[in-house]
Amino acid sequence: MLEVKHLTKTFDGFPALSDLSLTVPRGSVYGLVGPNGAGKSTLIRCLMGIYRPDAGEITLDEQPIYEHPEKKKVMVYIPDEIFFEGGDSIRDLKKLYAAAYPSFDEGRFDRLGEVFALNQRQPIRRFSKGMQKQTAFWLAISCRPEVLILDEPVDGLDPVMRRQIMRMILDDVAEHGTTVLVSSHNLRELEDICDHVGIMHQGKMLLERSLSALQDNMVKVQLVAELPLPEELQVVHQSVVGRVQTLIVRGNADAVQPLLAQCHPLLCDILPLSLEEVFIYELGGVDYDVKDILL
Repeated sequence: MLEVKHLTKTFDGFPALSDLSLTVPRGSVYGLVGPNGAGKSTLIRCLMGIYRPDAGEITLDEQPIYEHPEKKKVMVYIPDEIFFEGGDSIRDLKKLYAAAYPSFDEGRFDRLGEVFALNQRQPIRRFSKGMQKQTAFWLAISCRPEVLILDEPVDGLDPVMRRQIMRMILDDVAEHGTTVLVSSHNLRELEDICDHVGIMHQGKMLLERSLSALQDNMVKVQLVAELPLPEELQVVHQSVVGRVQTLIVRGNADAVQPLLAQCHPLLCDILPLSLEEVFIYELGGVDYDVKDILL
């Protein structure tokens, strides 16, 4: 289990992270989401032991990561911006990764050469952005890490390669219990792969739940009613077009349905929210102004 407790990190007096806690269960895929500047990349660098926290603790299987270098040997990180030194080739980096990670699987590396089909002798700096990202995944997956941390992982990859890579990662989760933390703005793709989600805002964890529990806590309602809405209904957002009201309501369908029945509805459809909609309206409850924009 990867666990963060009451983490604080400041830069020149600016609180990038403030009393943040999260728990990533072993063998899960955890989606970390939040607006720009929420502190996601800072949190990831703390998780990897790149930054030392000002306060709080980060542990993997109850052992502090920063103080135990052997824990870093089972963790692999792919950043948003890929950087490769000088004239290094894939073959050069293969030797480096094999030396740094005891679990590096040379047989798997060779087999993955058929998937990525990149020139192993060419300097990586001459590759396109997408090819450099493929290189990072090739090396990372070959390490067979216990924990894989990804920051905007599919940026620059074409749809076919994106699907292949995510399938390989999910196979490792299912077969080997790999723990994956993914930070991404692509909420549609996160919804397909994650079983836990944490939403960050201004350096804090706004909420953290399983994806199913998160989506079961809020519904969308399309309503035409004869009577006003009952006061007990927790309406997060409301818009009206003609006689049809569109409501974002806190609670699950079973709890919301009896309250809506009090309005004597002529039309009442209760729909689930996507992860993107949950993200938008949860932030709307903080200090984000969610507006209806008519074009």
